Amino acid sequence: MRILVIGSGGREHALCWKIAQSAKCSKIYCAPGNGGIRQIAETVDINADDIASLLEFAKANNIDLTVVGPETPLVKGIVDIFQAAGLKIFGPSENCALIEGSKIFAKVLMKRAGVPTAAFKIFENIEDALLHAATKTLPFVVKADGLCAGKGVVICRTQEDVRLALENMMVAKAFGASGERVIIEDCLVGEEASIIVLSDGKTIVPLASSQDHKRIFDGDMGPNTGGMGAYSPTPVITNDLFKKIIDTIIYPIINTLAQDGTPYKGVLYAGIMVTKDGPYVLEFNARFGDPETQAILPRLKGDLVEAMERSIDGKLANFSLAWDARPCVSVVLASGGYPNGYEKGMEIKGLEEAAAMRDVIIFHAGTRRGRRATDDNKLLITSGGRVLNVTALGDDMQRATDNCYNAVKVIRFEKMHYRRDIGARALGRKR
Repeated sequence: MRILVIGSGGREHALCWKIAQSAKCSKIYCAPGNGGIRQIAETVDINADDIASLLEFAKANNIDLTVVGPETPLVKGIVDIFQAAGLKIFGPSENCALIEGSKIFAKVLMKRAGVPTAAFKIFENIEDALLHAATKTLPFVVKADGLCAGKGVVICRTQEDVRLALENMMVAKAFGASGERVIIEDCLVGEEASIIVLSDGKTIVPLASSQDHKRIFDGDMGPNTGGMGAYSPTPVITNDLFKKIIDTIIYPIINTLAQDGTPYKGVLYAGIMVTKDGPYVLEFNARFGDPETQAILPRLKGDLVEAMERSIDGKLANFSLAWDARPCVSVVLASGGYPNGYEKGMEIKGLEEAAAMRDVIIFHAGTRRGRRATDDNKLLITSGGRVLNVTALGDDMQRATDNCYNAVKVIRFEKMHYRRDIGARALGRKR
């Protein structure tokens, strides 16, 4: 099969890496890809949201399967457009992708399906939102309705936080149309986990559990990011709790969408808060998590391409995936200043040495091929906020964590930043 992966981050590198292991795969393309993906796939200079150009490329190159990484093309309806052209594509339809594209759609859907989530109210003007906020006990959460690249959720601890968040979203239009409507919801307390499943519209096949770390600094301090690291599995999700989440959260959503005549096919990601009263949904995403995918796929023994095809064809019943029992830890190496302003173009050193270490895999996110100023030797340079995902397996969580950070220590670029506590929460639970 000739397979096209859409996207340019660490998640897409992990997808290309896993897809390349399938006996079904004969050729991989990635649009637009990055400096590391170029080592295993032919990169194509088309942006992930340029659906017309992607469709033209897929037709011209006889692509047998397209795999969508990021959320924007899904929300823009790429799956419907490709299917209308007779092309096989893995991901949810535009209607189903609203589960990520509109937080209001997702909250209303959860209420209809009886899925546990924080109590909420929806607002279309700042005056009503401020009046409501003044009656609520702090802290609580303000969320912009649409896609905001992970920056549209603010935990408000003072009324001044509320005012600033609402003005930023609804008046200053920091997120454009995404902030025209907002949600104010209760703040859930507990431990977060990520549950990702494949669905064919009726049946689901779960992936291994994982836990993401959103904050930029150790101890979950500082602003939110796209994710600073992840590990799989997460001990907060016991076998019994996993089953409860599937039965009381995942299947009610899948069944409700099927009853609406919009069967959900593709990846469904549930961001879960495990509270003292049980699991609650923080958010749904319509695609593989990033960086959770980088910690999950190294543990997958099964054929991901077969699983994707079965999802598309409605044939996930009686299908399961095999998993490596060893845990996996993935640490993000970021540019200094991320998630705010940061510089690009820093030379990356030590990659070959790190990649040669036992049970270590390096997934590239914000990298590109460059040239030295003094000669013609090609090298890798930074081109984004999140630059690399250093990933390692180990016989237990301690060994996986040690393997990962030992590899981190040999990689360097100017102003490199990373968290030093990825996996610490899991180790603390085991102790």
